[in-house]
Amino acid sequence: MAIRLENQVALVTGAGTGLGRAHALELAKHGATVIVNDIDSHSNESTQPTAAALVVAEIEATGGRAAVAYCDVSDETAVQEMVARIISDFGRVDILINNAGILRDKSFGKSNLADFRRVLEVHVMGSVNCSHAVWSQMLTQGYGRILMTTSASGIYGNFGQANYGTAKSAVVGLMNVLAIEGESKNIRVNALAPTAATQMTEDLLKTEDLVKLAPEHVSPGAVFMVSPQAPTKTILAAGAGVFATARMEESTGVFLPMENLSAEDVAENWDRISDMSSTVRTESAFEQTHRYIAKVDSGSDSRGALL
Repeated sequence: MAIRLENQVALVTGAGTGLGRAHALELAKHGATVIVNDIDSHSNESTQPTAAALVVAEIEATGGRAAVAYCDVSDETAVQEMVARIISDFGRVDILINNAGILRDKSFGKSNLADFRRVLEVHVMGSVNCSHAVWSQMLTQGYGRILMTTSASGIYGNFGQANYGTAKSAVVGLMNVLAIEGESKNIRVNALAPTAATQMTEDLLKTEDLVKLAPEHVSPGAVFMVSPQAPTKTILAAGAGVFATARMEESTGVFLPMENLSAEDVAENWDRISDMSSTVRTESAFEQTHRYIAKVDSGSDSRGALL
């Protein structure tokens, strides 16, 4: 199943180094025109090319097409202007990979809340700003692929990463809603949960593990998740050539009669309520609500019934 991205324009945020760079190179390999976004850290006196410019040069050297788009993704106005320039220059935006991110790791009790807000601004509002900026164009053209970058820290938690975990969980919520709202317009929205050796993780892992966790071993999964064949509303976990999907599930549930319902009733039925041996997958909040109401209306016995 060949993945062809010719005539598609892909915007990758935070693409000067690490995962973003690897994503950009992999997209170009499949024929996409790649817009390499990063913060412009270039001083006025420097004659050296920026990291983003080096990625563009690397793509062009292999016959690909690419351009730099400097922008802080947490700046809504700057993002809108960046996307407007891309559409003016290239006519469309087919793919957005929200990759830009920062780390400010510290145990919660020692956290600086200014750092906490900054992490949310970059990861969450950066993803919101970029997705919102391309959304109307994708609606108009009847096609779009958006990939959020989540993390195992957001899905499962990780010591010292309250700010990062909060942000990475939030973008899964954004994915869930945008996937529902974009489905009828052929806009598919997914999330990538990468485990990779980057500037953000190089001090946390052994050298031999860093080699296994090269970003290049994640990016093929990212490209599939923004391809015409992509699923939607799906989390792809990836690292060291290992790929898996992660999702939220519920236990099947127990109905407790509402007359005189008490906390003690919940406690007495906790083993059954929390039994995950059989689960249900829920496509939307309304679907969950309708499932609950249907069980009540069906007339459950007074002992509490599985939903």
